[in-house]
Amino acid sequence: MHARSTVIDGDPRSVEPATAHVRDEVMPAVRRMDGCAGLSMLADAGTGRCIVTTSWRDEDVLRSSREDVRPYAQRTAEILGGTPQVQEWEIAAMHRVHEAHSGSVSRVTWLRTEPDDVHRAVDAVRLSLMPKLDDLPGFCSVSVMVRRDEGLAVAAVSYDSRAELEQASEGAREFRDEFAPALGIEVVDTGEFDVAIAHLRVPETP
Repeated sequence: MHARSTVIDGDPRSVEPATAHVRDEVMPAVRRMDGCAGLSMLADAGTGRCIVTTSWRDEDVLRSSREDVRPYAQRTAEILGGTPQVQEWEIAAMHRVHEAHSGSVSRVTWLRTEPDDVHRAVDAVRLSLMPKLDDLPGFCSVSVMVRRDEGLAVAAVSYDSRAELEQASEGAREFRDEFAPALGIEVVDTGEFDVAIAHLRVPETP
């Protein structure tokens, strides 16, 4: 499967109305489009940064939906008072214990490596991080999306509550500061978000 993410750095005071707009207007419209599987939204009410992600059956429908989706991204950005930064991804891994819900939180980590080594970043999460996550209290799911030609990856790990996310912070620090650099993987950015909408509907990968 593939995905399109729209990152908007907006006004913190606009996060609530933007969330309502995405839930009530954008999600129903986008899910009616051919090949769309679902939508999720992460929001940081403290900074105003929001990430709206849509999932698609394959790369062809992802590409063909670009113009149809563009006005919705622009309107959401207008409500937030920011500029949409749109990127398209391949969904490389998904592991879910249970669905996220109201009150869930997510730690998102952006990674960079050599294009030929993107598979190493995916394997690092799949083989080294995922088995540990299953045993953590409150763990919901982990996903990895990649842009292979650019050597980029983004991993999102969701927990039932902020307290449980904070309990897992040492493992996140170990991955960020020790394990990833040892594999030649640069951690570009990281952020913590409330799961405002959780309907991405991406199936588990083997």
